[in-house]
Amino acid sequence: VYPVTDLRMGTQSYVDNAEGYFLTRETMEWFRRHYVGDDGPRDDPRTSPLAADPAALTGLPPALVITAEYDPLRDEGEAYGAALASAGVPTTTTRYDGMIHGFFAMKDLLPDGATAVAQAAAALKAHL
Repeated sequence: VYPVTDLRMGTQSYVDNAEGYFLTRETMEWFRRHYVGDDGPRDDPRTSPLAADPAALTGLPPALVITAEYDPLRDEGEAYGAALASAGVPTTTTRYDGMIHGFFAMKDLLPDGATAVAQAAAALKAHL
């Protein structure tokens, strides 16, 4: 659910949704500093799966990637879903239009949050 897959933070959604939509670019920079430090690896596949050799993604288990339209993480999540699918991993990528980062946890307030939770539960049930 709205995964962090590229600590380089260079996607258009980081520009378009930098502030005003709950999760901000500045907050993501804070998280990155606390995760890898000021000079830590931003293109290491262990911290940025999108930097991995595509062959490293083959054989991974089925994936469900959920993104939100107004989220700085949207583009990297969708790119990760596409990379998994290109590597032959059974992948479903769903963007919830009109939603912000965090909507998944707001299922009691937002109908799309409840729909996303149900989607995730169905995906887990199908693969467990």
